Amino acid sequence: MKIYSIIFLLVATVNLQAQNQTNSSSFLDKTDFKVGYYGNVLWDNGINLGAEYLWKENIKIKERKRGQKIITRQLLFNGSIGYSTNFSTQTDNGLSTYYGIIWRRTNTKGKQLSLELNPLGYYRSFLPETYEVKGDHVSKVRFPGRSYYAPSIAIGLGKFRKGKKRSGWYLNLRCSIRTPYNAGTLPVFSLEYGYRFNFKRKK
Repeated sequence: MKIYSIIFLLVATVNLQAQNQTNSSSFLDKTDFKVGYYGNVLWDNGINLGAEYLWKENIKIKERKRGQKIITRQLLFNGSIGYSTNFSTQTDNGLSTYYGIIWRRTNTKGKQLSLELNPLGYYRSFLPETYEVKGDHVSKVRFPGRSYYAPSIAIGLGKFRKGKKRSGWYLNLRCSIRTPYNAGTLPVFSLEYGYRFNFKRKK
């Protein structure tokens, strides 16, 4: 009876250690960080930082005459923050952040197609030095600008680099909706081009 108890305790201890090791490394293993250009080229240009966490993954392997065809489909949690400005006039500056989910398909050669939905989005505009007049009194407005609810959708292309620290590049076309904007909403289109990094990989 004692020997069975000892074996049970040893197995349980090894199992717990294995689980702890897996849990401690799983977040970074499944998370890619990204940095890139963000703007609409013509006037607003800036930078975007973010992260993607792998939630679910499905891999299908098909045998073909020319070899295996591997299709990977993923669902990822997505979060990002970006800042853009009009370099010519300095009158249109904005900070944006959004959170949602990405569906991504990767083929055997690493080519990717993605669709992104971000129901949680926020945009804050910053105006240059602004004053307000109340009667005969003129005062400077502190932190002039406006805040908007700004959900977004995006479609993108990219390339995956298996086993590499710089895990790939992406090019997204994004449409965000700023509301309330005057009496309605304002659709805004922007481009995003950048690279993803997984810091758990060695190369």
